[in-house]
Amino acid sequence: MLERFFKLSENHTTVRTEVIAGITTFVAMAYIIFLNPSVLSLTGMPSQGVFLATILTAVTGTLITGLFANLPYALAPSIGMQAMFTYTIVFGLGYTWQQALGMVFLVGLVDVIITLTKVRSLIVKSIPAQLKHAIAAGIGLFIAYIGLKNAGFINYLVNAENIISLNNTPFNGGGAKTIETLTSNGGTTPEIATFTDPSVILALIGLIILVLLVVSNVPGAFLISVFVTTLIGIPMGVTNTDIGGLSSFTSTFHDFGSIFGQALGSDGLWSMFTSPKNILVVILTVFSMGLSGLFDAIGTFIGTGITSGIFSKEDQREFYENKGFKSKMDRGLVADTFATMFAGIFGTSNTTTFIEASAGIKAGGRTGLTSVVIAIGFLLSIIAAPLVNVIPSAATAPILVVVGITMMNEFKAIDWEDVEVAIPAFFTSAFMALSYSISYGIAAGFIFYVLIKSVKRKFSEISVILWIVSLLFVLNFVVMAID
Repeated sequence: MLERFFKLSENHTTVRTEVIAGITTFVAMAYIIFLNPSVLSLTGMPSQGVFLATILTAVTGTLITGLFANLPYALAPSIGMQAMFTYTIVFGLGYTWQQALGMVFLVGLVDVIITLTKVRSLIVKSIPAQLKHAIAAGIGLFIAYIGLKNAGFINYLVNAENIISLNNTPFNGGGAKTIETLTSNGGTTPEIATFTDPSVILALIGLIILVLLVVSNVPGAFLISVFVTTLIGIPMGVTNTDIGGLSSFTSTFHDFGSIFGQALGSDGLWSMFTSPKNILVVILTVFSMGLSGLFDAIGTFIGTGITSGIFSKEDQREFYENKGFKSKMDRGLVADTFATMFAGIFGTSNTTTFIEASAGIKAGGRTGLTSVVIAIGFLLSIIAAPLVNVIPSAATAPILVVVGITMMNEFKAIDWEDVEVAIPAFFTSAFMALSYSISYGIAAGFIFYVLIKSVKRKFSEISVILWIVSLLFVLNFVVMAID
């Protein structure tokens, strides 16, 4: 039965190989079930509810990938998108977490539509390759910066006059900045920490442990570092040792009930379209999230699927030149987009195809059976619910730093000798990290690219989609200035 359904012989693999590959990938990415709650809970969402939402989203998305696309990939909430969810949409734009979940659902819905039509390939082709690399590298820089801040390695000097003036400055989504959101969103002047706080010292220890594990190519390095750092934090007084027992499971399902379906509630999706300005902000934010997710998934597919033979040249040609979902890459993206829709409903940030799947592919995984095994692993991890509030942020922050570092290789694909490329690429990546906004980074890159190419009279290099999106970004900034 398994042989016939997953076409194991045709893909030159066996049940044993697929099971080992699935376990390998699960161990490599299981850290997300602890990292995601620690980041999203900063918005006010219950961490244990997010924990269960993360697992259910991963199980659903990964099963769709395995059973529908017959691919050995795993889906779970994206690290880049969890950062955008928390620091850009909630802290930066001032939306509630319910509204942010509404945006996640909307991204999934829009992505499903464009993935099943010619629009998808038009968008992929319309964005210059150099800007795609800059977006990926910028997200990495953004993630690493957040990791350094969450670890406590960077402090902020906040001028009292700045606090007073910023407290009266409205966000795009409404509301006013407070001292808490100001300091959590970057403050005014960064400075290096003094490393006297036990939590900061623990984060430093965790970072060293993780780096040593990663450079030594230890399987499951991220997950191992989380648990080892958490244990070290016990005698340091940083780790919360109150596990909670059975009550933790009860509260987990109760908290999940408080976030499930909020994306489609009166406080979620439908509460954002109250004015033309808010509609514009939502459109641009959804576009930025969808664009980042699309490039992320395609990058993972191309980076791991071509050399392994999972995606043939014919399959790639079918993806770029035809509509529908006949190719494996098409079906993989369909799974990714539906998973994001479910993520919004369950109560977590956008999903992505995890690059950690490469570990399972290296172990021989070639079919959807690998994904089914991964999904089972996530489902069984519900028993770890009591540990959610035990693991300190000092144990998860180093993951953000290292993941961000691994994305820096995108910078080498940018032609820095060509100023027409270097300027948009720089503003794309720099604005993402320094403005705490993936959307603003994409906006800066697009606008400068269009401006430079127009001055050089190279209009043929500017696609219609690039013109439209850049003008919308400019309009958004004008509305912000007038408001």
